[in-house]
Amino acid sequence: MEGVKIVTIGGGSSYTPELMEGFIKRYDELPIREIWLVDIEDGKEKMEIVGKMAQRMWDASPYDVKVHLTLDRREALKDADFVTTQFRVGLLNARIKDERIPLSYGIMGQETNGAGGIFKALRTIPVILSIVEDMKELCPNAWLVNFTNPSGMVTEAILRYGKWEKVIGLCNVPVGAMMAEPEMLGMKLEDMNYKFAGLNHFHWHRVFDKAGNNITQKIIDRMYDTDAGIPANIADCPITKEIVDQMQMIPCGYHRYYYMQTDMLEHLLEDYNGKGTRAEQVKQTEAELFELYKDPNLDHKPEQLAKRGGAHYSDAACETIASIYGDKKTHIVVSTRNNGAIPFLPVDCAVEVSTYMTSAGPMPIAWGDMDYASKGWLQAMKNMEQATIEAAVTGDYGLLLQALTLNPQVSGGTTTKRVCDELLIAHKKYLPQFAAKIAELEAAGITVKDEKVQAILDK
Repeated sequence: MEGVKIVTIGGGSSYTPELMEGFIKRYDELPIREIWLVDIEDGKEKMEIVGKMAQRMWDASPYDVKVHLTLDRREALKDADFVTTQFRVGLLNARIKDERIPLSYGIMGQETNGAGGIFKALRTIPVILSIVEDMKELCPNAWLVNFTNPSGMVTEAILRYGKWEKVIGLCNVPVGAMMAEPEMLGMKLEDMNYKFAGLNHFHWHRVFDKAGNNITQKIIDRMYDTDAGIPANIADCPITKEIVDQMQMIPCGYHRYYYMQTDMLEHLLEDYNGKGTRAEQVKQTEAELFELYKDPNLDHKPEQLAKRGGAHYSDAACETIASIYGDKKTHIVVSTRNNGAIPFLPVDCAVEVSTYMTSAGPMPIAWGDMDYASKGWLQAMKNMEQATIEAAVTGDYGLLLQALTLNPQVSGGTTTKRVCDELLIAHKKYLPQFAAKIAELEAAGITVKDEKVQAILDK
């Protein structure tokens, strides 16, 4: 049969309607034959709700596409052309633990940064590697397009330990910047050329006009008196302008957690002690979204989805797939093997850079050197990522402590060890590689201090 088969693992995600919208918009250049949504037993109810809505979206379009739902990943993967991954091991309760446990000790608690990001990687990497093993058997020619955070570390794990080359890591943050910044200068995106380099949630970019003039500084100046395209889930805490002026690059929104660490920590602690962490807020937003999705008359993406923090997801994921399928050579920012694009990082590591997306996958655009400070940040963060990835695969507790100590938002000391130990216990179900250490901690009487997390564990 002609046409494309797409499999989405984590199909019960609230993001799925965004994905469907992107595929419908691109159907003329990406003729989809069938879509399979895959989830686990704990996500079955959400998958059925969002799956019915996804089918309504296709039925309201001019295209005859069938959406299949299954809990059997292997059934779905057979002969797939593209596999997208958007799952969260442990669901949103796991994110609540990642955020609240560090914050209970006055340490940054955030989904993809700091200790929370490290533990999300520990839970995710073994699962993604098992998916890759299934793909090798059932759809060896498929592309794996990953949106699961921390996307850069997940991508590198697939390259390094999964030995799977046809993988692309995606993030909506670069898309958000490219949609917001042209408006600042009264320009259109097609009149601007963008160049990104760094790591996932830790990249910078420069911008040029059609005449080849570097207009990065003009955007920097405008960023400080207008909306800078910061994602909905990041507090409005601008980076000190003199730093940005000096580097002559535009940092991504997540850089605020590093350049403005103490200020951002204050915001997070205020939420922790008040309305709840971002994870708790998202859980409420998701509940509202799924109530909307239940409406049998709803056949389009609701506006409320933008509050979820994943705006422009479809522009990243669907355009990537369409560009591979059609050899479009579109400029897309992805996590991929470095291959010299950033010369002071290992050739075989994963970086997030501008690429031209072709039928052979992403062709990275070389960035070149950076200033001393930015180079130092990247080298430290990459080594932290690689220590985390190896710890996720091996279950090496000492290496995990090393990764936490390397992380600028955690550092070392007895408090860091305590946070690590509580997170291990809180995520016991999803960290079998650390089973022996967790048993030792439990025998020593280590418990979780945060009452809300303990209440989740007691359920």
